[in-house]
Amino acid sequence: MAWSALYLVNFLWAMAGSSTQSRSSCSVPSAQQPLVNGLQVLMENSVTSSAFPNPSVLIAMNLAGAYNLEVQKLLTYQLMASDAADPTIGQLALTIMALTSSCRDPGNRVSILQGQMENWVPSSTSTQASTFYGPSLAILALCQKNPETTLPIAARFAKTLLANSSPFNMDTGAMATLALTCMYNKIPVGSEEGYRVLFGQVLKDIVENISIRIQDNGIIGSIYSTGLAMQALSVTPEKPKKEWNCKETMDTILNEIEQGKFHNPMSIAQILPSLKGKTYLDVPQVSCSPDNEVQPTLPNQPTTVPTSASNITVIYTINNQLRGVDLLFNVTINVSVKSGSVLLVVLEEAQRKNPMFKFETTMTSWGPLVSSINNIAENVHHKTYWQLLSGKTPLNEGVADYIPFNHEHITANFTQY
Repeated sequence: MAWSALYLVNFLWAMAGSSTQSRSSCSVPSAQQPLVNGLQVLMENSVTSSAFPNPSVLIAMNLAGAYNLEVQKLLTYQLMASDAADPTIGQLALTIMALTSSCRDPGNRVSILQGQMENWVPSSTSTQASTFYGPSLAILALCQKNPETTLPIAARFAKTLLANSSPFNMDTGAMATLALTCMYNKIPVGSEEGYRVLFGQVLKDIVENISIRIQDNGIIGSIYSTGLAMQALSVTPEKPKKEWNCKETMDTILNEIEQGKFHNPMSIAQILPSLKGKTYLDVPQVSCSPDNEVQPTLPNQPTTVPTSASNITVIYTINNQLRGVDLLFNVTINVSVKSGSVLLVVLEEAQRKNPMFKFETTMTSWGPLVSSINNIAENVHHKTYWQLLSGKTPLNEGVADYIPFNHEHITANFTQY
């Protein structure tokens, strides 16, 4: 999510409703461009006829300029064929933006989404901040289609954000910034000035919350929340008090890419637009003129001699102490797996050794999510879920991506939010 900008350009954005800005001071150096190209190829290669159709991947692909046009067409057709009435508000909004970025008519999805947002209300003023992520996406998608009819919906959403008292969530804050910036830039001529004041006030509060979470090395929140936060800071009309060093953020992210930290297609989809100088506000401006496939310049891969991996031991605990849940337990097992194995392999081995560790997963755009352990399943109505921790620190990668180290203690804790 980001780049440094001139105030004059920001003014022109606000007048024109555009997100394009001068990012020459915060761009990928030409010597490291093959690294970014390789990241995009990795993301595009994740698209298959049997894979979960991820609209975020298609948006990133179109904003960056797809290398594999066949893959682009496949994912577009998969999303066109998806059930418009089935997905969550967030997934529906992403699908609308993905199809828009492919110059395809999203059909009745826009009216369905508008109806859902007209009826949307949070359960309380202390509703967990992450639950506003989907509605933020919805406001953004609707703003890009019809800002005038979205205005009252966006105003109600903005007031709800102001009244919310739950702890700040980086991804939600960044997406809400993109959504309300879109609305701020597209307030119809003749509308009440109160709308601009309201959106400006909410944006100022959110951007300050994002700003105070910028680390000394430029990472914003975590490495996986930085992509969306960069987008937000690059377009907001309300600048934070603390100046953001975009180049420092870019340099650190490129170093993390070089270290292999971005390999999940969803994590790539969220960082790639910023690496290409784009944001989600650019979706309506994507050009869909037919182009020949471009063969990207990729980084040179050093020749490695394969070696047999040694085994490591992972200490794995499953814990449920929630009152009102039938089965309480706290059980630990030592699991031996090959060094370099992902956490999912550890869970599978634990399940093989002891039936108490039986687990189930649900496929999401981020990959498989643990939804049930020992027959205790997450429940959205009870606000319960399985949280995975290393020691006492929540994992910021999924089970198909996180690689445990030797003697690491992983805990699956049944938690209520």
